[in-house]
Amino acid sequence: MNYAEIKHFDIANGEGVRTTLFVSGCRRGCKNCFNEVAWNFAAGKPFTREVADEIIESLRPDYVDGLTLLGGEPMEPENQEGLVEFVERVRKEFPRGSGKTIWCFTGDTWDVELVAGGRHHAEVTDRLLACVDVLVDGPFVQSLHDITLRFRGSSNQRIIDMPATLAALAAGEAPADAVRLWGDERVYATHAMD
Repeated sequence: MNYAEIKHFDIANGEGVRTTLFVSGCRRGCKNCFNEVAWNFAAGKPFTREVADEIIESLRPDYVDGLTLLGGEPMEPENQEGLVEFVERVRKEFPRGSGKTIWCFTGDTWDVELVAGGRHHAEVTDRLLACVDVLVDGPFVQSLHDITLRFRGSSNQRIIDMPATLAALAAGEAPADAVRLWGDERVYATHAMD
């Protein structure tokens, strides 16, 4: 797997200050994609153990709130293969409750493409998603573009609380019914101040 870019001190792609890994490769081709340069799977540099070590070290300071995965498309099957052990390592180093979260942005719709039987459900998908705290899903749709939305570009995209969603799925809910949305702060969710 290649990566197109790593951003340290990123405040745009998830809550707080984050280290963001932009993986290379996406077959979706959304019109007006903000990162078209990362569509090519050969773009950027190889994601090596040294690069992974550097990212993990960047997550250690208290002021860093976590890791964000973007692309390209992290959920392309070959990128899932390239990410799963790294993300599991991040989760082991920074367990839930440590104050470090893992966010993942995907053009896939979780309950259609990433669940068992979905077009991007691969052998490692469940392992990868088990480590993710927040999944921003759905393709960017230019006609639904809305600059007032936080952490997403178009209104069809959802911000999913993955642990709650996976718990609902495990309890027997159908994938479409299991989706639990992440709760943003009221001021951001309503655009109203008290």
